[in-house]
Amino acid sequence: MRVLNRFQKIVGFDRSMALASSALTAMIPLMILCGAVLSSFSEYDAAERIISRYGLTGQGAEAVRSLLAPADGTSASVGVFGSLFLIISVLSFARATQRLFEQTWQLPPLSVRNTRNGLWWILALAGYTAVTGWLHATLGGKPLGVAASVVEIPVSIAFLVWSGTVLSAKRIAWRDLVPFGLTAAALTALYSVGASIYLPRLFNSYTARYGAVGAVFAMISALFAAMFVLVASAAFGREMREELVRIRAGDRPSDDEVRRQWDSVVEQTRSRWRSTRAQVSHRRAKNAKDGAP
Repeated sequence: MRVLNRFQKIVGFDRSMALASSALTAMIPLMILCGAVLSSFSEYDAAERIISRYGLTGQGAEAVRSLLAPADGTSASVGVFGSLFLIISVLSFARATQRLFEQTWQLPPLSVRNTRNGLWWILALAGYTAVTGWLHATLGGKPLGVAASVVEIPVSIAFLVWSGTVLSAKRIAWRDLVPFGLTAAALTALYSVGASIYLPRLFNSYTARYGAVGAVFAMISALFAAMFVLVASAAFGREMREELVRIRAGDRPSDDEVRRQWDSVVEQTRSRWRSTRAQVSHRRAKNAKDGAP
């Protein structure tokens, strides 16, 4: 009950979509730029890495190539405004992740005051992505990439626990983040295995329906699922840590407390449902009024 209550307090679904949107905004231009820069020194191709990682074929693979490849006859270099956009978009993703930890652990927001730690986190994220990518490139030949996903778990635990510490400006002790790191790493490994099965179908389905832009829809769907895992793990990790403290202290919740927690979850769900229905009714009424003669 406490996990569900915590998830609703941080508006878990909205938070997952916000993280996914920020990640997509930062990821696509960075992948295009990094692919263009690295291709000058090696045979690195961002599109081919994604295609190989998830086993994309047919229209899905072509859509990814079209999305991440620079236009013919042009280069992927960026000017001043392009560089500023990249920095802002990447920092926006770092701050969105920072807000997840602040809201889950009920900390006062630091916003731009934590920019330096956000920059360190971005560099670490690039290193983490490179390490996990290398693991999947090396061990990805196994069925469904299970071996790579299992080996990736310790790396993910270390990175996730460190992420919570640095993005909270050390206001959250690393010991308090261990349940979150363990949960998120295990669920991420399961998601990685599931993604290797489902994503090829998702990419092919969206690109067949929407063309090259379907690859963007598929990416945002995949990122939303990944961010949902992260947000749910944060809510679970926070409550698990508090439960371990209670167990160590010998405290047990009373029946009344359990009932109050359940009533709180039900009331919040009903409140959000009523709010959503009111918004939908208002939009329908507005559309009907605009369409009236």
